[in-house]
Amino acid sequence: MIRVLLICLMFIAFKTEAQTSVLNIADSLFTHGNYAKAIEQYNICSPQEAVYSKLAKAYIALGNYDKALLNYDKAIKADPENLLLKYDYAKLLSSTKNLNKASEAFSKLVEIDSLNPNYHYELGLVLEQLKDSTAQTQFIKTFELDNTHQKTIFKIAKFYLIKRKHDSAAYYIDRGLKSYENNRELISLKAQNYYWLQDYTNAAKWFEKLLDLGESSEFIHEKLSLCYAQIYDYEKAIEQRLQALNYNPNNAAAIYVIGTYYEELRDFKNAETYMSKALLLMDQPLDAEYRRLGAVLNQQKKYKEAIEVFKKAIKEDPANEFSNLHLAITLEQYYGDYDSKINVYENFKKKFPNSKMKNFIDSRIDEIKKEKFLNEEEKED
Repeated sequence: MIRVLLICLMFIAFKTEAQTSVLNIADSLFTHGNYAKAIEQYNICSPQEAVYSKLAKAYIALGNYDKALLNYDKAIKADPENLLLKYDYAKLLSSTKNLNKASEAFSKLVEIDSLNPNYHYELGLVLEQLKDSTAQTQFIKTFELDNTHQKTIFKIAKFYLIKRKHDSAAYYIDRGLKSYENNRELISLKAQNYYWLQDYTNAAKWFEKLLDLGESSEFIHEKLSLCYAQIYDYEKAIEQRLQALNYNPNNAAAIYVIGTYYEELRDFKNAETYMSKALLLMDQPLDAEYRRLGAVLNQQKKYKEAIEVFKKAIKEDPANEFSNLHLAITLEQYYGDYDSKINVYENFKKKFPNSKMKNFIDSRIDEIKKEKFLNEEEKED
């Protein structure tokens, strides 16, 4: 009898050792990234209940989320009090867009442990994707439980920024930066908050901080450029717009804006270069842009080129009086004889008989006629 008992004990010990060996091999394969082989070993482990969660993680690593979910479900049924299993299962439901099930799973976790801030946060993320307005309630609850929770602070602050509740946004941003001063997401929100408040000096300061932290994007450089332009620092505005163009080299609107900044600096040559390039790229009504380029050309006394540009503006919108007036004024500068100058304005009057600029046109015709008369008298003398 004792001999039989010893044999049984030896058999159990051998079997346990063998199972432990298989599990160790499976764990080692998983650790080294050989997930398919690890799954083969886990599947021969006994009892299977002990490895369901390991199988789930291995299937996640392979990208087979359906089998991962199935094994998490089995693991939870085998160990229904294990909150970590339920949390991992809920997160996988969320990441695989099983949002209704994820919402239910996280809600149950909140019921079990309402003081866990991350349960509220994860539930908030799911509700946000479901377009459920109570998502903010969960984020606020997370903040109440942990006022250093950076991710939830970002969510709350962004919500208030979108709603243009700038004071509330600033409050949460500052609370977040107090515990993590280099949080790039919060720094970006702080810069944007100042921007929408039209405090461009402070907005520029915080966008600059993002650059100092190694951040770089078309959005950052574009907004920083706009801030500089608003405080009349056009050289820095140009520099940042050029940086933004690295991300989108054919952004015609940005190229045109650079031209306008050069115009403000009275660098008409570069203004012409950038405006001309932008107009070649644009596919929309361009009469206003052509008028501005024409004005830049006039500043350089390039009247012939300006005339062609104003003609293009008129072609874009033949009924636009301003384009026609700009052309008339430029033709006056270009023509050498008085009759041609007068004829330019007479033609304008015929085309726009009810123009609001009629008094200006009549006055200009009278002035040219007087100049012509005085010039003829001088010749006779």
